[in-house]
Amino acid sequence: MAESLDALQLNLGGGGLMVMNVSLCFIMFGVALELTVQDFKDLARNPRSTIAGVFSQFIYLPAITFVLVYLLRPAPSLALGMMMVAACPGGNISNFFSQLARGNTALSVSMTAIATLLAVIATPLNFTFWASMYGPTNAILKEVSLDIWEVFKIVVLILGLPLAAGMTLRHYRSELALKLTKWIKGFGVIFFAAFVMVAFGMNLDNFLNYVHFVIGFVFIHNAFALTGGYVIGAISKLPYGDRKSISIETGIQNSGLGLLLIFNFFDGIGGMALIAAWWGIWHILAGFVLGWYWSIGKTSLQKVFSNA
Repeated sequence: MAESLDALQLNLGGGGLMVMNVSLCFIMFGVALELTVQDFKDLARNPRSTIAGVFSQFIYLPAITFVLVYLLRPAPSLALGMMMVAACPGGNISNFFSQLARGNTALSVSMTAIATLLAVIATPLNFTFWASMYGPTNAILKEVSLDIWEVFKIVVLILGLPLAAGMTLRHYRSELALKLTKWIKGFGVIFFAAFVMVAFGMNLDNFLNYVHFVIGFVFIHNAFALTGGYVIGAISKLPYGDRKSISIETGIQNSGLGLLLIFNFFDGIGGMALIAAWWGIWHILAGFVLGWYWSIGKTSLQKVFSNA
């Protein structure tokens, strides 16, 4: 099984990689149109929550991923996919789930902003560091001759430049930026989702044949991310709403960026791509369930048991 997964390659079709790059840039530009310098100043006013969130996302998650890989011993390409997802910043939909869960939405938005900014450096460093620490994944890194500076450059192009451009437009033309942001984000997400569905259809056989190998790993990985984020918030003695937001920010990862890096630098190695693709599906389901539980379900369940 390990050998077949490691040898499996997924196909994006002609120009598919370029479409993915452009759509992710577009989404990030739309997100940046909502950000201001004040958002980053607000982080300084609440340093404990910010520090806990950054620690959870960029230190705890990659480290616990390494521990899980060491204990569970997945196929090397699956392990590398888990490390790639863990090295990415939080996903943009985390803000929606934080709001749904009645968490601290302002903290969630601010964490998304700072995580995206830090990811320009942290994502390449975290991924290469932890992947090189585990023998089977280090062997793949050597085989593809991964250049950390090439990873750094593409992350800057996909995240850094759209972020800078969007915030600049928001600063100088705030009214225009606010008018553009909703339809740009909406169009970007729809466009990216449509592209993913087409790519999924092109690789349907491979997905159906191998997805059962990744479901368990993604479930456990995501559970540790969500739980760990909440526990870190609790240890830091943060308010309940902040704990929920940090949990969601840690468990909702930018798997789209992970897929992009996988196809750019690893030629769509099947195990890596399957982990990132299934994570992208699963964390939406987990986000909805957790958001519902924290907003409505918890109260409803308490009423049910109190009346029993």
